Amino acid sequence: MKPKFFDLSVQQNRIKDKIYNSIQRVLDNNNYILGSEVKILEKKLSDFCGSKFAITCGNGTDALLLSLMALNVGKGDVVLCPSFSFSASAEAIPLLGAEPMFVDVDYQNFNIDINSINRCIESAKKQKKKIVGVISVDLFGLPAEYDEIIKIARKEKLWIISDAAQSFGARYKNKCVGNIADITTTSFFPSKPLGCYGDGGAIFTSNESLAEKLYSLRVHGKGKSKYENISIGINSRLDTLQASILIEKLKIFPNEIKLRQNIAEKYNKKLKELFYVPNIENHKSSVWAQYTLKIFEKQNRDEIIFKLNEKNVPTMIYYPIPIHCQDAYKNFPIDPKGLIVSEKLSKSVFSLPLYPYLSNNEQNFIIQTIKDLFI
Repeated sequence: MKPKFFDLSVQQNRIKDKIYNSIQRVLDNNNYILGSEVKILEKKLSDFCGSKFAITCGNGTDALLLSLMALNVGKGDVVLCPSFSFSASAEAIPLLGAEPMFVDVDYQNFNIDINSINRCIESAKKQKKKIVGVISVDLFGLPAEYDEIIKIARKEKLWIISDAAQSFGARYKNKCVGNIADITTTSFFPSKPLGCYGDGGAIFTSNESLAEKLYSLRVHGKGKSKYENISIGINSRLDTLQASILIEKLKIFPNEIKLRQNIAEKYNKKLKELFYVPNIENHKSSVWAQYTLKIFEKQNRDEIIFKLNEKNVPTMIYYPIPIHCQDAYKNFPIDPKGLIVSEKLSKSVFSLPLYPYLSNNEQNFIIQTIKDLFI
């Protein structure tokens, strides 16, 4: 047996006829950019998470960029951002002339650390830097500790962007991700929990003024028409074909979340004696974008991965280099105490296959192979 790390084929077969029919309708209508399916999808997405507005765009990175543009982020501004994440979480900040300040994460849940946020704020004040907001990344599908983040943000008059590229569909204290932060962004990259068959993204907010800006900014900053620009924007629109696909995939998304959760629960039960397994607090639910383990202190990750790959168990490392250690970002400010946890995690995590259609036989093979190798 040779399981794949990620496989879309079973899902595609499940809804193949519906996908083909939805694509055919777009082809028949010949309306490929911002067609009616885009508006239908936006309404369904906002209904799903409880936000007043959902604004689709070209990809998850553009969703972050557009959000920062709508918040008027620019030169002289500092935005707090975790370093243990994919670089897209940070890159929109310097693109607008602002400065990311990298925050550490919590060792247990991989998300932004509250104490580190406070240290960075105090450090910035001493340096006369102007922090304007926080980008909190819900890593691997688990929401961050939003009550604490919101408390700090309101005290310091900061906005919050939730980077939910991996967590759309998750819940925090009975609230769906997308309806917690001032702005939430997500990605529809194919491997995401809710993915299309190409690139795509969305922005969620309940602030009407921000929504109006975002609708304008995604189409070059247009006003009443695309030939009357009221601001400098970008071209970032979800095409109608991708919207039609996402409409069909959204229908089965709740069931797929449950399938992901079942697979994760089984991994946790069977592997908890061999590695540090993910810990999900009672007031949260995860959509399990990745199933990520931490090695015990005396274990060797490279050796583990080599042995697993040799036995046809695929693995991935998310993320091998924290953002602040990468050449493009190493000159930006960080937590004055350093980013010890981010650097430790980059050397101790690895991920196993987890997607809704990983079969019971495939998961049993993965678990048994791990037990045979490491017990």
